[in-house]
This record gives sequence, C-alpha cells and structure tokens, in this order.
Amino acid sequence: MPATRGAATAADTQTLLRLTGVSKAFGPVQALTDVRLDVPAGAVTALVGDNGAGKSTLIKCISGISPPDAGTIAWKGREVRIDSPTVANDLGIQTVYQDLALCDNLDIVQNMFLGRERLRRGQLNELSMEQAAAQTLSELAVTTVRSVRQLVASLSGGQRQSVAIAKAVLWQSELVIMDEPTAALGVAQTRMVLDLVRTLVERGQAVLLVSHNLLDVFEVADRIAVMWQGRLVDVRPTARTNQAIVVDLMTTGETSRSVEQAT
Repeated sequence: MPATRGAATAADTQTLLRLTGVSKAFGPVQALTDVRLDVPAGAVTALVGDNGAGKSTLIKCISGISPPDAGTIAWKGREVRIDSPTVANDLGIQTVYQDLALCDNLDIVQNMFLGRERLRRGQLNELSMEQAAAQTLSELAVTTVRSVRQLVASLSGGQRQSVAIAKAVLWQSELVIMDEPTAALGVAQTRMVLDLVRTLVERGQAVLLVSHNLLDVFEVADRIAVMWQGRLVDVRPTARTNQAIVVDLMTTGETSRSVEQAT
C-alpha cells in the first residue's frame, strides 16, 4: 500500500456517515460509550478491536439491527434514525455479514435479486436479472465465476464473498459494511476479496471493514479506527500508524509510541 494513500484519502473525501455520541447498553452491560466516527466516501475505514470491544454492536447500530440508545447518526449531513435493516438499505447502507446470508440452494442471479426480483408482464424477468448480475460481476472484475446460474453451494469462499459484495453494489449501496470478509479464506481467495474491496473504493463507494487480520487491514484500509471496551479510542490514516500502535490501542486503549515511530 502506498504510504501516502491514507493521508490523502482522509483529507480529500466527503463524510458520508457520521456517528456522534453513540451509546448502547444491554441491561447492565455498556456495549458502546460515546462513539464518534466519520466514514468518508471513496475510502476504506477499518474498524478493529479485540473480542468484546464493541465492533459488532456498532455495525448493528449502523445497519438498523440494534438502534443506539443515545447519540445521533447522520447520513450525507442529515440526521437519520436507522431502526431497521430496511431503512439502512433504503439509505444506501448494505452489510455483508460473516455468514454472508446467501441461500445455497439458489443460483447467483436468484441470490442477488432475492426480495427485489424484476418483473415483466407479471412474470419474472429472468433475462434482465441475468444480464444485470453478469454486468455487475464484470464491472467488479469478478472473473472466476463460470456462470451466473451456478448454485451458490458450488462456489468457493472467495466467490461467495464476491457474490455478496456484488449484491450490495447491484442494490445501489453507497456504504458497504464488511464483517470479517477474509475469515477462513485461503491466500488466493483473500487476494480476490481484498482486490474487490479496493475496486469498490475506486468506484467511489465507502467501505467499513471489520477485521481481526491486521495484515489485511494495513494492505487495504485508508483509515483505521480502533475500539477498546466499547469506546472508539483512535482514528487515524493508515499511513500514520503501524501494527505496534494498533495492537497497543486494541489491548490497553492507549499507546506511548509516537507518530514518528510509525512513519
């Protein structure tokens, strides 16, 4: 990753999503406390933290699964209440979860249009959907899929991730949240997914990437946001940090290492 990319992207892109003072509790457990985060368009923002740091809760707040108890969420400068996944989808926020939520017994086209099938004269417009699915995969440079009529059950892990991401693109998503997209993937499949993430950004979309794999994070992210015990303790361009600083922040919430040591 070029050393200057993170700094340039952070400065030059427009804020798409802004979280201000977001907090969330489950009974006596405070899962999030006063989280403040900007997610710019045309950039990969990586969200990292140890298990239980609050990453999953935060993306559930953004995706409408579990709205925050306090704080505000602004989308393109306008305060919104995202109280369901449907609201998030309608805004242009799509979440690709680790389990992908794909149906193994359906083919690629059927999965990409599930719930949003195209009709013509009261019948499924199979040709239109097939062409749109193939075009979207082509635009994303997904070349390993033999046919858009392949059953999802026959796809590799990397191909399944590609289909889930292509589905988000097809549904006009401006922010794609990706939850551990390279977990349990091999080297070649991981390469495919990381290339796809960068393709999304080059198209002007925003990616919020949740990952435990710091090698992947440093390769693909423009900015890194670190969570610790439900708080967002640091956000900085990737070019102005390193793995040692990030690990410090993930494990203790602070670091004594200077920025100069990271450059």
